[in-house]
Amino acid sequence: MRDTPHMADVKMVFLGFGKWARADKIYALQPIVGDDRGGGRRTLVWVEGISDPIVASRTERTILQDMGQDAAIGVQLLDDALSFAERVARDADEGRVDLSDLGRRARKLLEQSGESPKLF
Repeated sequence: MRDTPHMADVKMVFLGFGKWARADKIYALQPIVGDDRGGGRRTLVWVEGISDPIVASRTERTILQDMGQDAAIGVQLLDDALSFAERVARDADEGRVDLSDLGRRARKLLEQSGESPKLF
């Protein structure tokens, strides 16, 4: 019995910019935000054995999907939806509902889920 998987059993994940990493060696993904994001820079990928993160041109969602971690995407979406619902309830209780903010947040959740906002 082998301690390490056979190379044919190891899934490789494309990170963009011609970079690939073994799915079983990726241990953290961080979206790049603010002024650091752009020019194809979307996600920092930490890989076991490499001290600095790799800059990926793909989103953390697509990297997770390629890693076979579709369930992790659903958990984050559920967390975001619950946070949104808590905010709506709190704002409604305080009488300070900002419909344009709520609409923006709802559209963002729909986009994350893969659904497009429908008008009527």
